[in-house]
Amino acid sequence: MEEHLDPEPAGNDSGPGPVPGGPGSRPAEADFGDESDAPGAVSDAVQDASLAPATAPGEGYIVLAATPIGNMGDASARLVSWLGHADIVAAEDTRRLHRLVTSLGVTVSGRIVSYHEHNEAAKTPELLAQVQSGKVLLMVTDAGMPSVSDPGYRLVEAAVAAGIRVTVAPGPSAVLTALALSGLPTDRFCFEGFLPRKSGERATRLHELALEPRTMVFFEAPHRLEAMLRALHTAFGPSRQGAVCRELTKTYEEVIRKPLSGLLEWAEAAEIRGEIAIVVAGAPAADPGTPEDHVAAVNELMGQGMRMKEAVAVIAHDVHVSKRELYSAVLAARG
Repeated sequence: MEEHLDPEPAGNDSGPGPVPGGPGSRPAEADFGDESDAPGAVSDAVQDASLAPATAPGEGYIVLAATPIGNMGDASARLVSWLGHADIVAAEDTRRLHRLVTSLGVTVSGRIVSYHEHNEAAKTPELLAQVQSGKVLLMVTDAGMPSVSDPGYRLVEAAVAAGIRVTVAPGPSAVLTALALSGLPTDRFCFEGFLPRKSGERATRLHELALEPRTMVFFEAPHRLEAMLRALHTAFGPSRQGAVCRELTKTYEEVIRKPLSGLLEWAEAAEIRGEIAIVVAGAPAADPGTPEDHVAAVNELMGQGMRMKEAVAVIAHDVHVSKRELYSAVLAARG
């Protein structure tokens, strides 16, 4: 998720393999229809103005389209339209694309190209050349928005550098869905994706995030969730609030909202399956204490040659206390 939540290959899913219903066929650059019938540059009366961007005749461009993260009913009308009419469809896993279009009842008339983390460096120049020749390229991943914890970033980066137009058909997002369901503050948040698997690197990353004030969203594979929650518990403390969001938009959707200590206990006892997003509250604001607590810090700066007024201003700013009250406390301490 951006949504393929487990970054590890599951069997042969991460690379080319046979398309269901087509024994021996290869999905890379496969067709779901007769390529000779493919329309050029999404022409004809294919899409109304609300579905297609305005372009010059013959202009090629790239469309990033979000796919459902679980429930096929979340597929947008624009996704369905682009699947049926793009000249080229670049898919993270062509077998998953086959299941998607079968579920949606869509016939793909364009050329299907396998585009994933293992071949994107080699495939990107080829795809950009096709777009520069006037083709419309649709980029989809297994679930959610391309380039968000999924293939697509390299393609967009190269397209921008080449002056190629990129547009988007937005839709489902595991990040935003988990955030909205978590019950934690949503006004400020950050997405951290998958934490490092090695314990030392993971501890270092979490140490850097321990004082992050924004709500944080992570992804994790079910078989590593317990270890991740234990690391969060150690780095952030047992009372930090969190939520484990499992199988979002699917039949067995589940959201567990507890302090990290409770989430760890749940994970230790549960048999966890499905795709997982974890949301963790940001660090609480530090207690600034009383002005009297910071008199010594002011005196230390004054001992280094700083004037009292300047020292008070510096410390008051750093610890978020009133300058007037801190100044009064310094004077009172001097008698």
